[in-house]
Amino acid sequence: MEVCVDNARSALNAVAGGARRLELCSSLVEGGLTPSPGMLKHLKQTLPETCIFVLIRPRGGDFLFDNTELRIMQEDIRILSQNGADGFVFGCLTSDGHVDESACRVLKAVCEGKPMTFHRAFDMVADPLRTAKTLIDLGFHRILSSGQSPSAWEGRLLLRSLVEAVGDEIVVMPGGGISSDNLEDILVTTRCKEFHASARETVQSKMLFRNEMCSMGSNSEEFTMKVTSMEKVSSLVKLFAEVQQRLDQNMSRNIWNEKDQ
Repeated sequence: MEVCVDNARSALNAVAGGARRLELCSSLVEGGLTPSPGMLKHLKQTLPETCIFVLIRPRGGDFLFDNTELRIMQEDIRILSQNGADGFVFGCLTSDGHVDESACRVLKAVCEGKPMTFHRAFDMVADPLRTAKTLIDLGFHRILSSGQSPSAWEGRLLLRSLVEAVGDEIVVMPGGGISSDNLEDILVTTRCKEFHASARETVQSKMLFRNEMCSMGSNSEEFTMKVTSMEKVSSLVKLFAEVQQRLDQNMSRNIWNEKDQ
């Protein structure tokens, strides 16, 4: 299980709940942006055994980046790599909905061999099966996707088609609206071996004085925040292990039955 986190409290809760890998970002309210080096450095010192992949996304909005933004992304990768990033998560598209192969190669060169995940920019491409093959050729290790749907559950049939098309050449990792209510169905349908979730809950601010007349941004909820729940992560990790064990057992039985025939 990979847990997406945008604050230190979420990271600590995710690991306490059993997460094996974190995707570190900032501003999940915008779909996730590049986090600060200070955040990464602190978490690597606090959680030295935890694998932390870092999102590289300089702004919200689309995934069509100009040369200035690409230079910023390159520098972010360099700085975050120096502060302990174990891998990187990014995605660049052309205006006609294909992978910007040139931009991805530029960023790959700065990653210096560290694993790369192509994030949910994948859900905005014109031809997902063709794109998956392109990402294999570019050297990506994972595709994070909701199956081009509002949630991974709704996109589970496309995710299964992707798994069947790419085999073991790249990991297809479902993400988007995953919970203990739909994880089993997603895993059984897609046969994916990894998944991605934020597993968050709403936490109230501890501020006693509250100026309700002033807002710091477009989000009107100034005195709440979304934080990863240790209990939700633990529940998802346990369910994932149970479902995978059952699927593996069924596969083993099918293999033996075929041998006996």
